[in-house]
Amino acid sequence: MIHIKKFIDKVSLIESKQGKDVVMPISDARGLRDELAKILVDNFQIASNKKNEVEPTIKIELKGGSFR
Repeated sequence: MIHIKKFIDKVSLIESKQGKDVVMPISDARGLRDELAKILVDNFQIASNKKNEVEPTIKIELKGGSFR
């Protein structure tokens, strides 16, 4: 997550200086790409696991007894 934080900080700095372009070294770009890919894969796996889970069926039975 360090590369994502560095990117956010860099964009904020450029915005504060009224800049129009963000320039980053290729090593930072690769790190950012890798972190984003990991997040996307984790998110996909979590979503896939939730689809495979079966919701338990809850049965509720109400009895009125001697209610008239």
